Amino acid sequence: MAAESPPEPSLKPQQPRVWRGDGWTAQVLKNEDDDGWAVAMIKDGEPEPALVGPWTMGRDKKNPKPLDGNAFSTLVKTASEFVRRHEQQLHATLHQRITVTANGGRVSVSLDIVPDDENPHALLTAHDEGGNALAQVRVPPSFKLNRASAVEWAENDFYKPLDR
Repeated sequence: MAAESPPEPSLKPQQPRVWRGDGWTAQVLKNEDDDGWAVAMIKDGEPEPALVGPWTMGRDKKNPKPLDGNAFSTLVKTASEFVRRHEQQLHATLHQRITVTANGGRVSVSLDIVPDDENPHALLTAHDEGGNALAQVRVPPSFKLNRASAVEWAENDFYKPLDR
């Protein structure tokens, strides 16, 4: 029976240039663009940093200031907020909604983009004031939803719009 290899020693969660906790890793790196230092905030499980920013020089003016608990907490808060804003912006880009008056009634029209690598598309959907579905058609992800296109679609009995 072969001997089992010893378990790899786990990295300490806090070191002068690497801190781990709260689902994040802060890593101080040499800034390749100048003589300074940068800190990368990496969310656990992600291959790329969510945020990279400048880091303070230490007293000797050539090595970085060591990470500490207060700095790490601030970095986690900043990186989390950055990720949250990015997710909100992505959601707003992929899901648009507008309400218009057409054919004598209020119609809510939504455009939901499906960013599929092989077959990207969008779904254009209309609902009446009561929330009942009126129509849904598949359109290119480049379709521009605005007041004019929504009114035109509704007034043309929800026929599939021409590619725009």
